[in-house]
Amino acid sequence: MRRAERLFQIIQILRRSRAPVTADAIAAELETSKRSVYRDIAALVGQRAPIRGEAGVGYVLEAGYDMPPLMLTPDEIEAAVLGAQWVAGRGDPALATAARDLIAKIAAAVPDNLRPYVLEPATRAPAPWNPAPDGIDMAQTRAWIHAGRKIRLDYRDEKGAVSQRVVWPVTVGYMATTRMLIAWCELRDDFRNFRTDRVVAAEFLDDRHGQRPAVLRARWQRQMEEEWAAYDAAKAAGTAIPHSPG
Repeated sequence: MRRAERLFQIIQILRRSRAPVTADAIAAELETSKRSVYRDIAALVGQRAPIRGEAGVGYVLEAGYDMPPLMLTPDEIEAAVLGAQWVAGRGDPALATAARDLIAKIAAAVPDNLRPYVLEPATRAPAPWNPAPDGIDMAQTRAWIHAGRKIRLDYRDEKGAVSQRVVWPVTVGYMATTRMLIAWCELRDDFRNFRTDRVVAAEFLDDRHGQRPAVLRARWQRQMEEEWAAYDAAKAAGTAIPHSPG
């Protein structure tokens, strides 16, 4: 790897991490020596990159640092295009359109020598499936997740019974053949998964649920980790269990 590429990759490593990154970790990822990392960090600081930290502690990149737009490697381009292909085939209409627009923007912005990686990628997502229509506006659902607001659902279960729920939306999961709204359910006093094609009606309430979206998401993730740990332990012990978490 050329030094210019290595300097760029160091910025990328620091950019994606919220915690200090040690020289050992950087050297391991870049397959170089710690001494080279120290020299590269010093060079970046000399070029006025806002890197804070010191040897033995770790380094962080201050927020707000901008690099020239779309300085992408071929692998990064193909990763972005593959992900966008998947969303274009499986996302809700708003996300699918955004994914196609993203591919077009990348193609227009990258240098000519990299454009084939966008227009003629070596990877491709599977052909899209045809899910049942969502019973809820997914674009507004995503907006309510970010806003921390509640949604009232009329929901039909697998037996056809309809119940009314007030939920705190956490995230939307994209499964192989369905989309799932993961939410805290006030009726069940627990996290629940709701298939979007089983939503009979939805009312987007102005009421806030009182938790920051990131905090609510962290609660759900902790619960899922605990349930999976219990599931794995039961499975290892040969205990009968009805189904896996989620």
